[in-house]
Amino acid sequence: MPFPASAPVATGALTSAYARLTEVFPGLRVTELGDTEPAPEGGGWVAASRLAEGGAALDAFLAWDNAQVLKDYGQQARPDVVASFGLHRYAWPACLLVTVPWFLDRRVPRFPTAHVAFQRTLGRMAVRVTDFACLPGDPAAALPGAHVVPDEEALRAEVRAAVADHLGPVLAGFGPRMRRGPRALWGMATDEIVEGLWYVAHLLGEERRAMAELELLLPGTTAPYVGKAAFRELTGPEGQSLPTRDRASCCLFYTLRPEDTCVTCPRTCDADRVARLSATV
Repeated sequence: MPFPASAPVATGALTSAYARLTEVFPGLRVTELGDTEPAPEGGGWVAASRLAEGGAALDAFLAWDNAQVLKDYGQQARPDVVASFGLHRYAWPACLLVTVPWFLDRRVPRFPTAHVAFQRTLGRMAVRVTDFACLPGDPAAALPGAHVVPDEEALRAEVRAAVADHLGPVLAGFGPRMRRGPRALWGMATDEIVEGLWYVAHLLGEERRAMAELELLLPGTTAPYVGKAAFRELTGPEGQSLPTRDRASCCLFYTLRPEDTCVTCPRTCDADRVARLSATV
């Protein structure tokens, strides 16, 4: 359940984590709104709450994805494929709003959909922070809106709850366009949590720690999430270790390029994974 409503958190609880995120991944910048500062509107900005409504704002959001597919691949995608791409482009950075402060500073914010706005062409998110969980001994525990939990497992539960509270309404808004049931939608949420933090942790030089943390976060028994972190190791041609994972959901990219599946797609055999991962390394 969300924490009780409170005044906005004092500046600084999440700032360092978001600054570090932008430092290693300049394609995403997070702005924390002040107490009375309005959320940005117009100019490509959309509130997450509008996406959750599933109406005209979502139509406009997905029109961009449809145009992007035509530009990139020269063909029309199915409407459910367009909606899947659109959800990914929102959910991937939205999950980082929660997982990056958890991973770096052991602080877990809660964001109702009304408290997040997104400008994807600029890679910008604006958030209104009101509550966050932290561990005992964290200096931020004295800040307004802090909610102290007893241990690491309790904090992991807060991560799962925070992402579910935010993404649940968004999944409901996208769901009818995607022709997928709740299980498939929450499988997508599982993948967005894992692959977003895995990628950013690689940029931070902490990939192995992130893999271990994500295995604990999503062991496969934490509803509403479907599937687990599902990391495994492959061996490269020179004996090197090549981390990979098996997605819990399908991004449907194969409908545009059947010969070019994602490296974490269950459709991609281990031999192809080894070849592609070795080339990347």
